[in-house]
Amino acid sequence: MRVALFATCVNDAVYPSTAIATVKVLERLGVQVGFPAAQTCCGQPQFNTGYRRETEPLVRRTARAFEGYDYVVTPSGSCVAMVRDNYPRIGARAAAEGRGEALADAASSLVPRTYEFTEFLVDVLGVIDVGAYFPHRVTYHPSCHGLRMLGLGDRPRRLLESVKGLELVELPGAEECCGFGGTFAVKNPDVSAVMGADKVRNAVSTGAEVLCGADNSCLMHIGGMLRRQDAPQRALHLAEILASTEEEPLA
Repeated sequence: MRVALFATCVNDAVYPSTAIATVKVLERLGVQVGFPAAQTCCGQPQFNTGYRRETEPLVRRTARAFEGYDYVVTPSGSCVAMVRDNYPRIGARAAAEGRGEALADAASSLVPRTYEFTEFLVDVLGVIDVGAYFPHRVTYHPSCHGLRMLGLGDRPRRLLESVKGLELVELPGAEECCGFGGTFAVKNPDVSAVMGADKVRNAVSTGAEVLCGADNSCLMHIGGMLRRQDAPQRALHLAEILASTEEEPLA
């Protein structure tokens, strides 16, 4: 199979270690991973802010970048949700406005091939134990997109439970939004900060060394608040935990 890594803007600009970890895990499992250099933003910030027309070129570009790959895998539930949920809407709207079917075709070509990282591991590769080692106490925050739009369910937890040495503890209020929400945090900073404070308080109460998630956008928000409070906990993407082994442990 031909698999492409969709690194996403956040990982490319802020958290490249997550993209690297994703590739490490996939290659450990025998998957050959390609990285189309033409990939760029999926258009989620523009679309969520109301600029649908401005998003359309990014839909076309993304579809072209990943042509020829059997699967497109990304460690970001929000970007997968953008492709699966919003790309078809953008394409259908453009077609309804008489601007051709090309955009709708480009959008629909990506939908069945685009997978969130944990989905791909569990549903496509059929793997739960990826050979990871991470001897730490961990709590898991499910992002809103992964939880509500993609229906990731217990896939991330099952992967974490199979990591050697890892102690997984429940996060109170786990299904509550952390308050980031992309442009929501920009438009409603006060509300976002209060929601984030609630999440951080619950996370610290677990006594976990690490708060884990599958979306670096959420982890950026939560992790920033943890650092500002000098909390004895760090935020870490699930892919980085799964990439850690006894031979090459994550520091």
